[in-house]
Amino acid sequence: MSQSEIDAVRVLLGSKPRPVGWHQRRQRIEEVGAVWPAASDVKFEEVDIAGLRGEWSMAPGSDASRVLLFFHGGGYCSGSILSHRRLVTEAGRAATTRTLAIEYRLAPEHPFPAALDDTLAAWNFLRRCGIAAEHIVVGGDSAGGGLTIALINRLRATGEHTPGCAWLLSPWTDLTLSGSTLATKDAVDPIIHKAYLAELIEAYLPADVDRKDPRVSPLYADLKGFPPTLIQVGACETLLEDSTRFAAAAGSANVAVTLEIWPDMIHAWPMWNAHLEPGRRALADAGEFVRRHLFKF
Repeated sequence: MSQSEIDAVRVLLGSKPRPVGWHQRRQRIEEVGAVWPAASDVKFEEVDIAGLRGEWSMAPGSDASRVLLFFHGGGYCSGSILSHRRLVTEAGRAATTRTLAIEYRLAPEHPFPAALDDTLAAWNFLRRCGIAAEHIVVGGDSAGGGLTIALINRLRATGEHTPGCAWLLSPWTDLTLSGSTLATKDAVDPIIHKAYLAELIEAYLPADVDRKDPRVSPLYADLKGFPPTLIQVGACETLLEDSTRFAAAAGSANVAVTLEIWPDMIHAWPMWNAHLEPGRRALADAGEFVRRHLFKF
């Protein structure tokens, strides 16, 4: 990899002052996420999921009976189908699956548990469409990674079938903000800082919800019986320990977990896969992982 590639992404992220206000923040994540649009050969279809906007996508050669259900990041307060479209569609291409992205409700207008309820609505929609649970991979980046884990735990708790596997990209798993890398990686992370996370938590989490509640901090969940999981995280992330500690917890619970720590990479770096070669390689790894688990039946 040329160091100039990741440096160019850092320049993109720092090209404007950090926005203030939810509207401006939502605009900014769409700007930086959609700098490189989805490829022209991807087919899209809008869908209504219990009043939520959803988007099917499929690259040539993909299997419509296998689905990546993806939840975008953005700290529960921003992010959209548009901001993550390139990431989702190229992940689907790598996995040779159809993809479904949703516009779950955002805080502070819609605090917890609105987003989690919306992930369950999306899951139930897929099941009503006749997609077998073992033919679904649930994935997400950052807060979307947290939602991914929380949804799967909710399915397990109610005795429902669980997905064939899970894909977590730079997941946010601990809203108590106890990871040591929040301090040790602060100087090298261009996106995520502790004060910013604290603001997101205040917007997302009602005051009467314990920050260790596994529905919001899945690091503290009982993970026994969790499906095979791939975690990908950058070495230059303040949320690095959210991944490493979750991997350790999952492994201790006898979960088949694969942890990849990517040197020099920043938070959710495969979003910029059109420009960033390590982003493409990470998606190739994720695609191989998904195919291995979803196409064995």
